[in-house]
Amino acid sequence: MTRPHSGTALSAVDDPAPGCSTLKDCLHCSVRHLAVCSALSPDEVQALERVTVSQPLPLGATLARAGEPRQHVYTLTSGALRLVRTLADGRRQISTFVLPGDYLGLTGSDHHRYDIEAIADSRVCRVALSQMKDLRARYPHLERKLLQRACQELDAAADAALALGRLQPAEKLADFLLRLAAREAPLGGNALRVTLPMGRGDIADHLGLTMETVSRTFTKLRQQGLIALPHLNTVEILDQDGLRELSADEGWA
Repeated sequence: MTRPHSGTALSAVDDPAPGCSTLKDCLHCSVRHLAVCSALSPDEVQALERVTVSQPLPLGATLARAGEPRQHVYTLTSGALRLVRTLADGRRQISTFVLPGDYLGLTGSDHHRYDIEAIADSRVCRVALSQMKDLRARYPHLERKLLQRACQELDAAADAALALGRLQPAEKLADFLLRLAAREAPLGGNALRVTLPMGRGDIADHLGLTMETVSRTFTKLRQQGLIALPHLNTVEILDQDGLRELSADEGWA
């Protein structure tokens, strides 16, 4: 499909905020193969570029707050984000960590259900909801890609619920590290060397543990020879089979 003629073109993008810019070359994006836009042909990508804004997010910035109206969908192209819900008593639950290639916008709610916060210097591709709706209607293969991603997120949510129900912190942490490792190779990294953009406190709030328990469990896995900790935010997996056995997750078999 070719670029739309005048008269059928999507509406213009909203004016970029300071530091934002319109996209110039989606085809050479380093995470395109992981993103939903990989469903589009080179010609169709031109339509996406015309309605997409590249938005920087410095460490600690908030992209959206829970309860705010949803106006855009996002694809993370670099860095890392966390989806956070804060309970009435101040406790946090981190639903998930968003990594490069992940898509934010698979929800039926008109409002954001979580705070979206940058845990590293990050950048997102931003598209208005109405413009993404137009793209989905015009390109059914993009709609199918989004459905596939939604199914993957449902599977991930079921796995996360199972992990939270386990009694042993070591099982939870082993499962968490294996899932991060599975993302390293598609991003061009070493699947046995995991970078942790999140801190121990974030991991604790994601796994339903205390920060002290997370730190002790990291030490326990290192003492068992399953992992090495060359740096605070780097984990080397020394015994992948051992971690899989510990995680007791049939999905890794």
